Amino acid sequence: MANLVNAERVSIAFGTRILLDEVSLGLDNGDVVGVVGRNGDGKTTLLQLLVGTRTPDSGQVVRNRSASIGHLGQTEDFAPEATVREVAVQGRPDHAWAADRSSRAVVTHLLGTLDLNQPVAELSGGERRRVSLASILLAGHDLLVLDEPTNHLDVEAVAWLADHLNLLQASGMAMLVVSHDRWFLDAVCNRIWEVHDAAVDAYDGGYAAYVLARAERVRQAAANEARRQNLLRKELAWLRRGPPARTSKPKFRIDAANVLIEDVPPARDSLKLLEFATSRLGKDVFDLHSVTHRLPDGRTLLNRLDWSIGPGDRIGIVGVNGSGKTTLLRLLTGELSPQTGKVKQGRTLRVGHLSQAVTELDDSERVLDSVQQLQRQTRLATGREVSATNLLEDFGFTGNRLVTRIGELSGGERRRLQFLRLLLSEPNVLLLDEPTNDLDIDTLTVIEDYLDSWPGTLIVVSHDRYFLERTCDVTYALLGDGTCVLLPGGVDEYLQRRIAARQTRLVDPVETPSKRSGTTPEPVDAARQRQARKDLARVENQLTKTAARIDKLHADMAVQSADYERLVALGKDLDEALARQVDLEGQWLELAEQVGDL
Repeated sequence: MANLVNAERVSIAFGTRILLDEVSLGLDNGDVVGVVGRNGDGKTTLLQLLVGTRTPDSGQVVRNRSASIGHLGQTEDFAPEATVREVAVQGRPDHAWAADRSSRAVVTHLLGTLDLNQPVAELSGGERRRVSLASILLAGHDLLVLDEPTNHLDVEAVAWLADHLNLLQASGMAMLVVSHDRWFLDAVCNRIWEVHDAAVDAYDGGYAAYVLARAERVRQAAANEARRQNLLRKELAWLRRGPPARTSKPKFRIDAANVLIEDVPPARDSLKLLEFATSRLGKDVFDLHSVTHRLPDGRTLLNRLDWSIGPGDRIGIVGVNGSGKTTLLRLLTGELSPQTGKVKQGRTLRVGHLSQAVTELDDSERVLDSVQQLQRQTRLATGREVSATNLLEDFGFTGNRLVTRIGELSGGERRRLQFLRLLLSEPNVLLLDEPTNDLDIDTLTVIEDYLDSWPGTLIVVSHDRYFLERTCDVTYALLGDGTCVLLPGGVDEYLQRRIAARQTRLVDPVETPSKRSGTTPEPVDAARQRQARKDLARVENQLTKTAARIDKLHADMAVQSADYERLVALGKDLDEALARQVDLEGQWLELAEQVGDL
């Protein structure tokens, strides 16, 4: 495999703080590496060093001169007068980019709601992010370096992006991805880099494999790491006992995982939590009767919605951007009133609402003062007494960070503080609007641990399907047509419904020109036929080579059966080859169906 970029004994510091200390690592063709770590530990800095936008204090970064690198940063820098077309598809007319199947998919899923001739300066932050991501995906790079690519994407777009990146990886493209979305990391990555304490630790496999390896490392650490160990083991138990999708991809030993979690209880005792919740909330929490709410442009978000939410319910809500999820939460809190119908609240409700904005924090206050002025001691919903200082420590505020002014905190730290202050208010109903925004994975596991023993009513709006499945018992979807439906199959059922809805629109006779006019369909472009057949032949050739490699690996393993270390290395190569074969077979079936249709 061709080497694309190497960092050799790289170090960098900001002031007196060392972010990376003599770190050495590299990327080859086909590597898809997920980068994880706490906010501020140097993930973005590592990416900037590798792509060349930042220079190390010592050491060197060597990049393959013939390799093209695409970098999606956390901010967009477009020319003032540039249009979406110029940025995303390099100014090409519709017939040029639409002739390529991959380009059509990117434009459809990321830019389908945008006018390509619209100036990017007129777009919202989320729309600009989508344009930047589309530009990177369509540029034909050898290495994609993506910093939080799922930001501003709904759960459907995240699922599509994971599938698209898997196709790119199957063709040999390398990727380096910083993300807090654990489902996404597990779906696309074959390696994980953890940035911590000025070092980078590498793990084979996706996020689930990383959790196991890290839990084993923590189990062998000193006694002062016990808290971190318990959280990791609980999350591993969730991975092994959760939905089937959680165990389909991990490449670690199942027996070892079972031994590690055999004494870990289930994450939540649902019956006990329901008993607590009923005693604290009574029988009624929210009752919605024939609630209708429309936007000023006439679009209906909720249409005669009847919904009863009881004590102890743990509800996840999904839907595309603009379908009314945040509006629904504001109706429940009373911030908004429906145009028709009624929202009834229980008498004993103390609602804690985590909004997407962080405007309620005073930038001039210091972290510890901001918390202690609410109360120095609080009783959690379980009855346990904790001090404000202990809560701050659990949420990563120690040492100098306790006396830091809020205005100097990063976005993730402000989000952490916002959630902590919410807990201190001792609510019995929690409404969380995109709670995972700007949070690192370690902080998310702490929040999930608190929610595990929290016996109130929980309603979560999120595009992070891992967090939804981890914390909620049922999932509802706002479909954008005024309905709110229960999804017994969870997020997977929601994605299937969206695909079915798109297919229905495609075959709708009202929308099909040939049926509307009574004429016969135009013949398919000959160029598309040729391209499809060429792609099919290419995949067949790759399948032949992969099958030969698998046979050779089996033969080598038989010869090296007495050499344990060599056998482990060959087993790892075999796993990769088998995964490659599965990906290629999926591509072959898709192309064969396309050629047959043509």
